[in-house]
Amino acid sequence: MTEVAVVGGGLAGLVAARRLGEAGVDVTLFEREPTVGGRVRTDRENGFLLDRGFQVLFPSYPAVSRELDVDALSLRSFRPGATLARPGERTTLSDPLRDPRAATATIFNRDVTFRDKLRVLRLRRELGNKSVDELRGADDATIEEFLRERGFSEKFRENFAAPFYGGITLDRSLSASRYVFEYTFKMLTEGPAALPAEGMGAIPEQLARFAREAGATIETDTAVDQVEPTGGDVQRVTVETSGETVEAGAVVVATDPLTARDLTGIESIPTTGRGCVTQYFSVPKTQAFDIGRRLLLNAADARPNQVALLSTVAPEYAPEGMHLLSATFLGGPGEGDDALAGEVREALASWFPENQFGELELLRTDRIPFAQFAQPPGFLVELPDVDAPAGPVYLAGDYTRWSSIQGALESGRRVARKVREERSA
Repeated sequence: MTEVAVVGGGLAGLVAARRLGEAGVDVTLFEREPTVGGRVRTDRENGFLLDRGFQVLFPSYPAVSRELDVDALSLRSFRPGATLARPGERTTLSDPLRDPRAATATIFNRDVTFRDKLRVLRLRRELGNKSVDELRGADDATIEEFLRERGFSEKFRENFAAPFYGGITLDRSLSASRYVFEYTFKMLTEGPAALPAEGMGAIPEQLARFAREAGATIETDTAVDQVEPTGGDVQRVTVETSGETVEAGAVVVATDPLTARDLTGIESIPTTGRGCVTQYFSVPKTQAFDIGRRLLLNAADARPNQVALLSTVAPEYAPEGMHLLSATFLGGPGEGDDALAGEVREALASWFPENQFGELELLRTDRIPFAQFAQPPGFLVELPDVDAPAGPVYLAGDYTRWSSIQGALESGRRVARKVREERSA
């Protein structure tokens, strides 16, 4: 009998297994896929690094420095701000305090008002004086309502906030909680968005190595079909896998929200999700792009919402002589891959009329119907506690905190601490 079984090898499960192992607990992690990582993974195809959908790491997240060896990831950083694009026009909007070279372009940017720029600086200062724990009280309004109350103009909301935070929350209507806005805004003023040189999949690979070094056993290709507390004087849990029955003193369910609800019956696990579609393209480096390492936001409409020239941020993402470009559509567009790729070509041609995109080649399309759970105002108080299930069964996942890498990493650490406390009581 293993002391603790962890079901699911995403970021939360890997952190839980590692922290339990470091505490001397006999822990086995079961992952149904051939590799760990959950949604956070990277494939190498013909010299390109293709993450599963557009993802970035915020190294300023508190849990990142606690759980990861950031230096070993060799992070490649986006430049602050973004390039705003519409047919025939591209403008730059950045953080002049972190990106002085873009100060002039930002000051004279007419996509937002001068008062908007002053309000951004004021908000930057206010959030800089708050701890991340203080921000959890900011869950009483949508992003749209918050920006209106703060006096941000319609131009700011439509031209910048909608595409930028649409990319973060997968919701261009800005109906997500202001908590998500304030948290991510604070993180982006403290550090850049970044990519590991070897792709986002380097993150779970590192966590898996840490877990194994701590003594945890990781079994892949092992699906868990049932988690059942035994009851009685001695509390145990029966874990039904595809090939055997395993008894454990406790179980940490660290799967995706839908599977976690099925395994535990906890109704408060959020299962209303937001999706996206990300397409990857190759394009020769003979095509010049003047956006540098900035995100390219669609200020006109959401088709696509944002484009990233990933190989300018992380040259390792593409072979020599080629660029890797990603384009992300929000929601679950029903058009086929080729039709969506056609929309990307049309958008790029309108934004860069000086370029030719005949050699833009579609490499892959990732359709992710449940990329994150919905986070409307008030969502924080509705999330389940890590010990919500009956018996010695616990939850680990961003759905116990908030939908982010920070939430996943933090939840893994919190559940490991809870398991240790209750088993030693």
